[in-house]
Amino acid sequence: MYRGAVSRLRALIDLLTPGRAHRYGAEHRSQAAELHLPRGRGPHPVVVLIHGGSWSTGVSKIVMRPIARALVRSGYAVWNIEYRRMGGDEGGGWPATFADVAAAVDHLAELHAPLDLQRVTIYGHSAGGHLALWAASRGALPLDAPGAAPRVRASAAISAAGANDLAQCAHETPDGAVAALMGGSPDAHPDRYALGDPIALVPVAIPVLVIHGVEDRTVSVRRSRNYAQAARARGASVEEIEIEPPHGTHRSHAFPSSASFAAVRDWLARREQ
Repeated sequence: MYRGAVSRLRALIDLLTPGRAHRYGAEHRSQAAELHLPRGRGPHPVVVLIHGGSWSTGVSKIVMRPIARALVRSGYAVWNIEYRRMGGDEGGGWPATFADVAAAVDHLAELHAPLDLQRVTIYGHSAGGHLALWAASRGALPLDAPGAAPRVRASAAISAAGANDLAQCAHETPDGAVAALMGGSPDAHPDRYALGDPIALVPVAIPVLVIHGVEDRTVSVRRSRNYAQAARARGASVEEIEIEPPHGTHRSHAFPSSASFAAVRDWLARREQ
């Protein structure tokens, strides 16, 4: 009980501890990010964090601060990004959300900070998991696509409970968040899905981790299984971890005390060896 209380208190403190604020664009207030730096001179390996929330307003980068602070304590610099989402005056959806995530990642090259840009892991939860795999796949995009020609290339990617196969998700839930994000169905906009669906961009020539709760009722574990199967069939290096009940609820991936984050931290540590 005591350890649980300490863990919850630390998570609350972390939630209220912002990193140094930066802007990567001037069009909208959501084109912003926080940089969290560990102690030491560096250069530090970098983790880009992308929050979820169905690509919609109501959830912000603040929810990822506990994960950010936990990663900082493990020696990582963390770039916790915001992006234009759907709802209000955000103007998110295709292509703005994608363009913002790409610009945020590329802005790492503009920061005057001790960062090792050869070791950049992109890590997202839920909708952010989709965006993490997409951002890591940008090198495969044609030059006229949103987010093409990345200045900063990922060395690894992690999707926690991610919507990793957009087209299949849209077919299963025609009136859901994916169709709203893309402005319609895969049949109506096959070109958009070809550019914005991570499963359409495999293989990615970097290590990828997909981690999902077996009984996730918000984003089905099929989203990660489908991506891993498709990527491996094309020769990609993908590790899939499934969290068994009672752990692995959809929201638990955003907490440092979760089984999901413990697995992510171990995966990152193995890559640093």
